[in-house]
Amino acid sequence: MKRPLRLFSLTLLLVLLLAACAPPAAPVAEAPAADAPIVEESAAQEPAAAAPAVTSTELNVLCTPQVEWCEGMKAEFEKVYPNITVNFVRMSSGEGLARLRAEKDDPQFDIWWGGPVDSFIAAKADGLFEPYASPNLANLTNNELFRDQAEPPDWVGVYVGSLGFATNTAKAAELGIEPPRSFEDLLDPRLDDQVMIAHPSTSGTSYTFVCTVLQVMGEDAGWNYLRQFNNQVFQYTKSGSAPGRFVGAGEAAVAIVFSHDIVTFIEEGFPLDLSFIESGTGYEIGGMALIKGARHLDAAQLWYDWALTSEAQSLGPQYRAYQGATVGNVTHPRPELLEVELINYDFEWCGANKSAVVDRYVTEIATADDVRE
Repeated sequence: MKRPLRLFSLTLLLVLLLAACAPPAAPVAEAPAADAPIVEESAAQEPAAAAPAVTSTELNVLCTPQVEWCEGMKAEFEKVYPNITVNFVRMSSGEGLARLRAEKDDPQFDIWWGGPVDSFIAAKADGLFEPYASPNLANLTNNELFRDQAEPPDWVGVYVGSLGFATNTAKAAELGIEPPRSFEDLLDPRLDDQVMIAHPSTSGTSYTFVCTVLQVMGEDAGWNYLRQFNNQVFQYTKSGSAPGRFVGAGEAAVAIVFSHDIVTFIEEGFPLDLSFIESGTGYEIGGMALIKGARHLDAAQLWYDWALTSEAQSLGPQYRAYQGATVGNVTHPRPELLEVELINYDFEWCGANKSAVVDRYVTEIATADDVRE
């Protein structure tokens, strides 16, 4: 009877060893923290599907808004998903598009967050994005305007902002001018070498202005206007918001910047007056898209879903970002920035023609060789 008992013992030992050496079960996605973003509930929305398991522990973000907001979004996302470290690089829209094109075969970013969707439309045409049917697309308040119309979409909107003029009040008094309220006001001889704007080859802000001119005036009259406008420009910058800071410091009289950036500079104490084109101003929809070939696609999808919640889109003012939201249940801290006359901006035309328009601007009007950082 001893031999059968010994065999049983050996068999039991072998089973225990095999169990100990077996690979662990697939990890289960960590439940979000108690304050994690949730899908807004409404009669028109379906509940979000359960999040898939996430194995990535880092996320690389191409971030186009101001650095302070990029840093804030990184910090807030890491609070919700503490197992993921966010790395971001801040680039203007033009720089970001050029970088993604250059890295198409070996992408270094997982997601692009922010910047006018004209560049996103151009990037889509180059096959740079990974379409994604986020469960939180249901939160968008305007499905025709705030997302790509493909199914699933290549890009989606995460904020809205209108173009404005920032006028240095001391300079205006010195020159005897009022803050501009029309395209024609910018051609006032007293503003010769007194206007600052970013270059459209690097800045989505500037490209929005150029494309607004072409849409409002038509191409022939628009290009003629832009040639005259160039004579008023003191200096082009790389970043779209930079002219507001330089004009606030008194280097020129007028900056063409998105209005939410002007509000930020006014809050910093710069002597600036905010005005708009009264007949109708251009505006941006800030985009977001997953990068095709992303190394951390699962983490990028988490960011994408999170950025389409009211919780995430309510964070901007904490980081001095006053853009309007694209999802519901968000109280805008500066409603006057969106209560202005807007043109019927054709994002598809501006996106499809971006390369041609920028090339013509560089060739016929102003090169980008000496843009200011």
